[in-house]
Amino acid sequence: MGDKLGKGLEDIEAPEDVANTADYQRGDLKEDLTTYDAVFGAVGEDGPNYRNVGWLGTVALMLKTQIGLGVLSIPAIFDLVGVVPGVILLCIVAAIAGWASYMVGVFKLNHRELYNMDDAGRLMFGKIGREVFGVAFCLYWIFVAGSGILGISIGLNAISSHGICTAWFVAISACIGFMFASVRTLGRISWIAWVGLTCILTAVLLVTIAVGIEGGPSSAPKSWSSDFKVSTTPSFADGVSAVASLIFACSATPAYFSLVAEMRDPRYFTRSVVISQMGSTALYVTIGVVVYYYCGSLVASPALGSAGTLIKKIAYGISLPGLIATTTIVLHLPSKYVFVRILRGSVHLTSNSMVHWTTWISCTFGSTVVAYVIASGITVFGSLLSLIGALLGSFLAFQPAGCMWFYDNWNKPRTWKWYILAFWSAFLIIGGTFMTVAGTYGSVVNIIESLHAGGGTRPWSCADNSNS
Repeated sequence: MGDKLGKGLEDIEAPEDVANTADYQRGDLKEDLTTYDAVFGAVGEDGPNYRNVGWLGTVALMLKTQIGLGVLSIPAIFDLVGVVPGVILLCIVAAIAGWASYMVGVFKLNHRELYNMDDAGRLMFGKIGREVFGVAFCLYWIFVAGSGILGISIGLNAISSHGICTAWFVAISACIGFMFASVRTLGRISWIAWVGLTCILTAVLLVTIAVGIEGGPSSAPKSWSSDFKVSTTPSFADGVSAVASLIFACSATPAYFSLVAEMRDPRYFTRSVVISQMGSTALYVTIGVVVYYYCGSLVASPALGSAGTLIKKIAYGISLPGLIATTTIVLHLPSKYVFVRILRGSVHLTSNSMVHWTTWISCTFGSTVVAYVIASGITVFGSLLSLIGALLGSFLAFQPAGCMWFYDNWNKPRTWKWYILAFWSAFLIIGGTFMTVAGTYGSVVNIIESLHAGGGTRPWSCADNSNS
């Protein structure tokens, strides 16, 4: 595995029809062919460099893809299931997500021609698998982008004290996301991930410190003391909905095919996965426990609204770049998928032609429009995250990882290690399927109940959505 992980861009062989030419054998074309990629083809100076993300940039992209919207729902999840079961479930889901992410890196390096989940689906299940995974991938990230747009609109409402109609804030948020997501390569937006990560962490830590100093949310009565619960007995719908939200918070796995495809040196992918997964899990546990301990049942979702009006405004002001960064990345991913699929094998993929730019802008604009419709139609933040995690998160993160292991290892010798990993992979497939069905049911039930109880604004409403 070490040798495979060590293969970089320069080790990928050129196409046979080019490699056999006399010019190549004499060395005349050798310099150009070192930039040949199994996915993007010849990457030259005349077009965008799709292989320019370092391992630290990959860590930033992973952390920003994962941390941002997910962490804002953790304290409310602990309120639903109790702090002890919540921490245990969080660690279990994070461990599963870490292994699934590792499998994505291994599978990509074993099959370098793969660019995205749809390519993996085609390899394992044929044409039908390609279309199913491709559609699921696009929907997942566009739904996440919708939640990001909703999060930005909540922040703008909080900062401005509901300065204008919320529907306008949602539209403005979508325009901001579209503008930044139209940057063509992940290497050029990795700096956005660093800025966004710093801002969102600062904002969340500010709220955590504030509720700790104040001893609870400022909205609580003077005689109030935290009513946090060590454990609870949630309904089936609430329980699976909470697990689905944790899956969303921990599983940025569907993005990792795209990330490793644009890394300068893929051997560092596993390092990036370990650092990002451990860092995000530690942060989730710390933030979730502290905020829920002091706020109890008065915890807000998103969590930035838990420390009172003034701190909420400051926290959202600091976090806005982080929310914008999340929206940028998750709009970029489905747009890049459609873009590569349309132009793959064409000279326009890595050029600066009119066809290239028209196709790219059309992809980012289309993704943004769909995400805007989702953000305007499903206005309950926590329930939207739960729905995303249940309907598409486990389907793209857990089941495929199990299938990838079986695909690469089915014909290997049946040792005790093989049987353990086979059992584990089968568990991921079965458990992920259960969460897809049950979690979606629970999320839909909670969305309906929240709307009936006034827990969210109506679709395309002008009402303030920052008071959840």
